Amino acid sequence: MMAGRGPRTEVPDAKDAGDWFAGRLPEGWFDGAPRVTVDRDEIVVVGQLPAEGEQSAAQREGRAARFREDTREQRMRIADEAQERYRRRVSWGVAAGEETLLFTHQAVPVMSRLRQPERLVLDTLVDAGVARSRADALAWCVRLVGEHTEDWLGELRKAMKDVDDLREQGPQL
Repeated sequence: MMAGRGPRTEVPDAKDAGDWFAGRLPEGWFDGAPRVTVDRDEIVVVGQLPAEGEQSAAQREGRAARFREDTREQRMRIADEAQERYRRRVSWGVAAGEETLLFTHQAVPVMSRLRQPERLVLDTLVDAGVARSRADALAWCVRLVGEHTEDWLGELRKAMKDVDDLREQGPQL
């Protein structure tokens, strides 16, 4: 069963997903190894398109669209292999210059129970036109926190990885 559908099932470890995609993708698609981000539901693969000199935003969008169309069949075949291996959906995107364009990616519902003070924050964002709904307002808040605490979140992720590494080195039961 795919992660994110029906009852939650254990998903395989995907620590090696970046290496797997780097080895599996055809040479020449990207400048260097793709950036691979993994969570419980999805693997997002974003590769840097080879540079073609100074380009306008429209040219970069056109290159991304051409890449998407030209590689669709092969990307879907690779995604099927990865989904079988990691039991997560695979989404794709490209970076062209400083801009990142995601072709498809999941919007996964997340259940949250909030008390009135937190709901009032969301309602204020909706009433002010910052967000269309409480769900949009909550997503906006999460993005804002992520942008302003990236260094701290990076350190936290590293610490969690260090703990996982220590567990693997420890005695096996």
